[in-house]
Amino acid sequence: MLRRYLAWLNSRNYVKASVARRLSELRSFGRYLVREKVVAVNPFLAVASPKVPKYLPAPLSVSETVALLSAPDTTTPRGLRDRAILETLYGGGVRVSELTGLNLTNVDWQRCELLVWGKGAKERVALLGRPALAALRAYVDLGRPQLLARVEQGATSNALFLNRFGGRLTTRSVMNILRRCSRIAGLEKRVTPHTLRHSFATHLLDGGADLRSVQELLGHALLATTQIYTHVSQSRAREVYLRSHPLAHADRHDDSEHASI
Repeated sequence: MLRRYLAWLNSRNYVKASVARRLSELRSFGRYLVREKVVAVNPFLAVASPKVPKYLPAPLSVSETVALLSAPDTTTPRGLRDRAILETLYGGGVRVSELTGLNLTNVDWQRCELLVWGKGAKERVALLGRPALAALRAYVDLGRPQLLARVEQGATSNALFLNRFGGRLTTRSVMNILRRCSRIAGLEKRVTPHTLRHSFATHLLDGGADLRSVQELLGHALLATTQIYTHVSQSRAREVYLRSHPLAHADRHDDSEHASI
């Protein structure tokens, strides 16, 4: 029955990632059935998951990143917040869940660091550059108090990033902010919080950072997870070579000059 179901998904042109996700959901259901003693073994473990192809991330260029960071209107509290969010996502390479979980006490202003909770509830330190720290300071000093004033009387919030009602910002709200800012910046590609994390890692490698340092900054447990970014940088290097080297293309030199060699 499970194989017929997977065949039906394939016949409906579901991509492999969607098929694998459906199978994962069924396996979770099977574990529940075993735990509740409805069945003795998980029947959904009999079929292997389809191999999902790995897609290289599509990072922003430096100019696209600058345009995105400049999109928020910093004359408003929400604009100050949005600018600080973008700078923190790109400047620190943090995940969106790490960003929304930040409290005021997680910012070390002297050391230019953020204490974040990564995957698996693991604590790690994210670094911030001066532009990101300046945007964060402007938001905390000028924007956040105005958003906090909208909280119901008597209520308090330690959350660093607040929504327009003074509550903690959600990951969905951050995604909407990026969608709006990318539209203002005139970016045609889809921009998500993870796009900025990809861009953070790729720009570091393009600038000469070693892979181990990038792994540490991203909070990856395995170096293999970080290595995908080397493929991005190598592909960019190839583009630069083909565009810039005088002998990278056959039509860029005169074969007659070399005929006698």
